[in-house]
Amino acid sequence: MSEVVDLQAMDEGQVRQMLASMLTQISARDATIRFKQALIDKLTHENAVLKRLKFGLKSEKMNAEQRSLLDETLDADLAAVSDEIALAVPESAAAKDKQTPKRQPLPAELPRQTFAHEPESTVCTAPGCGAQMKRMGEDVSEKLDYVPGVFSVHRHVRGKWACACCQTLVQAPVEPHVIDKGIPTPGLLAQVLVNKFADHLPLYRQEAIFGRAGVAIPRSTLAQWVGSCGVELQPLVDALKRDILSRSVIHADETPVQMLKPGHGKTHRAYLWAYAAGAHEDIKAVVYDFCESRAGANAKAFLDEWRGSLVVDDFSGYKQLMGDSSDQITEVGCWAHARRKFHDLQLANQSQIAEQAVRQMAQIYAVEREVKELSAEERLAIRQDKSQPLVQTLYEWLVLNRQKVPEGSATAKAIDYSLRRWRALTRFLEDGQVPVDNNWIENQIRPIAIGRNNWLFAGSLRGGQRAAAAMSLIQSAKLNGHDPHEYLKDVLTRLPTHMNSRIEELLPHRWSPV
Repeated sequence: MSEVVDLQAMDEGQVRQMLASMLTQISARDATIRFKQALIDKLTHENAVLKRLKFGLKSEKMNAEQRSLLDETLDADLAAVSDEIALAVPESAAAKDKQTPKRQPLPAELPRQTFAHEPESTVCTAPGCGAQMKRMGEDVSEKLDYVPGVFSVHRHVRGKWACACCQTLVQAPVEPHVIDKGIPTPGLLAQVLVNKFADHLPLYRQEAIFGRAGVAIPRSTLAQWVGSCGVELQPLVDALKRDILSRSVIHADETPVQMLKPGHGKTHRAYLWAYAAGAHEDIKAVVYDFCESRAGANAKAFLDEWRGSLVVDDFSGYKQLMGDSSDQITEVGCWAHARRKFHDLQLANQSQIAEQAVRQMAQIYAVEREVKELSAEERLAIRQDKSQPLVQTLYEWLVLNRQKVPEGSATAKAIDYSLRRWRALTRFLEDGQVPVDNNWIENQIRPIAIGRNNWLFAGSLRGGQRAAAAMSLIQSAKLNGHDPHEYLKDVLTRLPTHMNSRIEELLPHRWSPV
């Protein structure tokens, strides 16, 4: 109830001060309402566009597999947008518009595990009563669980207890879930995500696999689960990104993936960017960022105000970020890329110059194997003692041999690559925390190539960004030695009640099985 103010007891100055305060509050609330309304309008428009794509798309321009992948992505996008609208719209308004579809009962032949939920006390707590309550019935809900290879049903029985004296009713509350009133347990949701984003099984194939196991789950339902999980897991991915950006050394790389444009029936090249904490940093984590192009602006937007040493190849998109001043990012070159130029030349032409270059670079890598497990200070000291002379000898040898080879030859190009990148290649001699190459991130981006056939998305970025978020958590879990299914199952179980201020506890490099 609002406080009653006696204006007559206030002088003119106090009234003016109170009015000014109220106007400020009203202005702030108006701004908040305008922001939320703009967000709701944006999401509502996106929802309408996605529905038009889903129900008005001409399928004859696509083959059956493309159509299936596009349908499931649109269903996931629709579920994700609906969840975001539900978060932005007041609960009463959202409940009014929401229609609950009829659900088919779970197969009777599946094994069932019963969980009883009863109040902690069955003594009536109504004022002045204290009588013993009687059980007058129960509510039963069933959720579909999945342990790799086996479906089962969890029966949650919530007894109803009533007091005969004062008619008070007591019942254990329903535990919160990622998908309220849905049938999947966190174990089943985790399995769908791992199947899709780690094992590269599109949802229409999962639908067939589950059907053979005796459970008919439409791919549209699976897609809705994926979309809802994507919304719930996003804060965790944002926290993982913040943790990576808090480190002084970051690896970056990018790889092309195909993106399906609805309404065109054709694919165009999009890119998945990968960012990982340095190989010598104290965390093992990777975040993928899905973008529609390879423009350097994408890397600039991701790194934002981060400053440190960025380990990359010679891709020009990173150049706009680099510089020698303190307010710019320091470029670190990759010796593996430089070595690869000579290695390929040696295999193709049996070049003696390439063979000698590879042999000299192998000596640098021998030192790196020696210092791999040491501290940054110890690593730097040994590098300056052993690697510095090797690098200087290699430089002088490259300059000398460059004068002996003809312009435009493959050998000249290999030498020019190293000499052009020499400043960036030698940065590892100045900082013991800097790795010698970019192999760490290349190993994290390699699994993406296996699932390229699963990378066909709707026109919006949602599908790609959702996949990138899920793969960030799955791959980071693998890096830390976790089973991704067990990790996601536990995280999806705890997320509904976990405080957002403690979200870092659920990051793969900090999580531990209960």
